[in-house]
Formats: sequence, C-alpha cells, structure tokens
Amino acid sequence: MPGVQKILWSARIAAREEVEVTGTTSNHLFLLIGFQLPWPMEVLLFVALLVVFLLTLAGNITIITLVCLTQRLQTPMYFFLCNLSLLEILFVLTVTPKTLVNLVSLNKTISFIGCAAQCYFYFFLGTCEIILIAVMAFDRYVAICHPLRYLVIINGHVCISLVLACWIGALLNNFVPVILLAWLSFCGSNVIDHFFCDYAPMVKLSCNDVHLPLALEAILSAIVLLSSMSVTGISYLYIVATILRMHSTQGRLKTFSTCASHLTVASIFYGSAIFMYSLPSQGRSRDVQKAVAVLTAVVTPLLNPFIYSLRNEKVKEAFRDCLRKKKFVL
Repeated sequence: MPGVQKILWSARIAAREEVEVTGTTSNHLFLLIGFQLPWPMEVLLFVALLVVFLLTLAGNITIITLVCLTQRLQTPMYFFLCNLSLLEILFVLTVTPKTLVNLVSLNKTISFIGCAAQCYFYFFLGTCEIILIAVMAFDRYVAICHPLRYLVIINGHVCISLVLACWIGALLNNFVPVILLAWLSFCGSNVIDHFFCDYAPMVKLSCNDVHLPLALEAILSAIVLLSSMSVTGISYLYIVATILRMHSTQGRLKTFSTCASHLTVASIFYGSAIFMYSLPSQGRSRDVQKAVAVLTAVVTPLLNPFIYSLRNEKVKEAFRDCLRKKKFVL
C-alpha cells in the first residue's frame, strides 16, 4: 500500500509540473490543488462530499416537490423557499461535481473557460441567494407587522417581480468582473490553491495589473452583502418590536417560530460570506479558508432544507401527507 501511494503522489507531481511548464498552452489551463491530503483521506473526503451532495439534491428537490404539490404551501413564503431550494441545487452543481472528480483523479486541471464559468456561476448564484434572503426577510416583516394587508402587498405579481429582481440583480452585479477576468492574460504559474475557481485566487495569477478587478469585485460584494444585511436587520428589528408588543407569550413564540428558520439560514450564510470575502485574509491559513468554503459551497445547501423541514410544522405535515398518499397508491 505505501508503494501504491508513492506512485500516485509521483503521478500527481508530474501532472502538476506538466501544467506549470507547458508554455503558452498553459495560459488556457489551470491546476486546482484542492485539499492536498494523503490518498486514503481524499477517498474518505470524496465519500463524505458525495453523501452530502446527494442529500442536498434530495432535500432541496423534496422541498420544491412539496411546495408544488401541496395546496396549503402555495403561499408567498413557500414560493420564496422553493426558489431558495432551486438556487441551492444549482449552487452545489456548480462546485461539487468537479471537486468530487478532482478528489479521485490524477488530472486536476480545468480549462480557462471552465474555470471562468465556474467562478461566474458560483458568485452569480451566491449573490442571487444573498438578495433572496433579504427578500424573504421583507416577506416575514410584512406577514408579521402588517398581517391584514399581507396578501395585498405580497401578491403573486410582486412575488414573481421580487424573484426576477434577485436573478437580474445578481446577473448584472457579476457581469463586469467576469468581463475583466476574460481580458486578463496568464503568463506565469497556473496553479490555483483552492478546490474550485474562486475569483481572487484566479485573478492573482494574471501577469496584468489586477488592482481594478480585485477592487471592483470587493466593492460589489460589499455592496450586495451590506444591502442584504441591512434589509434583513431592519426587517427583524420591526419584527422583534411587533412581537414584544404582543400580550400572549404563546402568541410571541408562535409568531417568532414562523421566521426562526429563515433567521437561522441567514445567520449561517452571512457569517460564512463575511468570513470569506469581507474580513482581511492576512494571517489566515489556506486550510481555514478552504474549510469555510466547504461550509458555504457544500454544507450550507444541505442544512437549508433540513432547517426548514425540521422547524416548520406545515412542511412536516405536507411531507407526512405525501407519504400517506404514496402508501395508499401502492
């Protein structure tokens, strides 16, 4: 077994050196280092990520199916939840399959077009989710603070318009950075010390002046994140104030439970996004950054459907009803 592992490591080093010294052709080829673990550990990580990936797809597809098939779940809140699950499915499909292949493959290369596409869709879908979290917070604000006008304010047309605004806003927010990325030249090392094509590690490999794309990406990310956090924070300030004015303790708990799942998901997403893209990275090891990236790109999409299903009685009831109908049909 040690001999086999030595051969595998030698093959990986040779593949890495080939990518680094192939001259002009390497301008269109990148090497994703990944986690740099011993072969047995990478196999275990592969199995773990594969299980999480499959559970993520199953959980989010279940949420979408329940919302589409259950009449009582066809409300604005669950319409937004359905879109969140769709985003999570696309998000994990952007990063996880290539990561799984790299874990068990000697060839860890990716083309420039593939790398740029992965980078764009990662940030596009992440931005769309950040905006959607703010939209869901606003939805909870209207439902709790203006319950009698809820269906008038958040009607079907408004729901569709808000979701379209999320997608269009994310599309425009990430358009210029990816255009700048396409104009860069890569004439040095093409080794990316990450398990996916993150924007900053990729841009820093360019032989051009990269201050503008890095600064623009940081500014746009900060604007989206701070705007979403502001809307979410203000919404929950009004929600908390409304809950505190209620006389019944049971009423307070019941009202707060309607937004507890969303608040949990928002906290996880904002926390990891701030750590990765807002806090200074100096003095932070690459292993820590990769671990947080795994939390954001792989683990968080898994948590969302389970958080909503475990804390939401309507979702659990709809799931039980679907199981009973399935059993009856069989």
